[in-house]
Amino acid sequence: MPLGDSAITIVLGAERSTELLNRVHATAAALGAERLAEVQDIVPAYLGVAVFYDSLQASFSDVAAKLLAICDRRTALIADSDKIREHEISVTYDGADLAQVSASTGLSVDEVIARHSSRLYSVDLLGFVPGFAYLSELDSALQLPRRSQPRPRVPAGSVAIAGAQTAVYSLDTPGGWHIIGRTDRVMFDPSRDPPALLSAGDMVRFVPAP
Repeated sequence: MPLGDSAITIVLGAERSTELLNRVHATAAALGAERLAEVQDIVPAYLGVAVFYDSLQASFSDVAAKLLAICDRRTALIADSDKIREHEISVTYDGADLAQVSASTGLSVDEVIARHSSRLYSVDLLGFVPGFAYLSELDSALQLPRRSQPRPRVPAGSVAIAGAQTAVYSLDTPGGWHIIGRTDRVMFDPSRDPPALLSAGDMVRFVPAP
């Protein structure tokens, strides 16, 4: 379906699930592999993929036909595990909300750290600001609603949790997630290629800094 005058949304499902998200990532990868000259960007979301194209170079109908043909040829799209990137991110667990998270969950600070750093997280998608990756699935014992009062500024590199997700703030921005630590890794650098450290479909493990 059209998304404005220069983008197309390919809807792959109606309800969020791990299986659907894997298909979304695989579809985005397959479309990107075609390297269509008129396509400018491919953005995966929870239920589908948005494809942005040069409307001066190609019409909606032409681009839609090409995209549908690619999807039809790849009806059994499955993410290639050999191409999945894994990242280790060192974290200093001294965040402003760490003690409150401990109190709210009934876990000790050490157990909060252990539970957060014991999982391999998947990058669901990037959004909010450039380079901000939503990572799932957070340990159920750590899942808390967002802060009732967002902070006007959260420093880049802050490691935070909210709901069933965790993330690293990629830029200095307002934010309402619970900050439990920080990392020196640069999540977004416009001079880097690609600028964002993480991509949808990547895997992330947090490692407590010595």
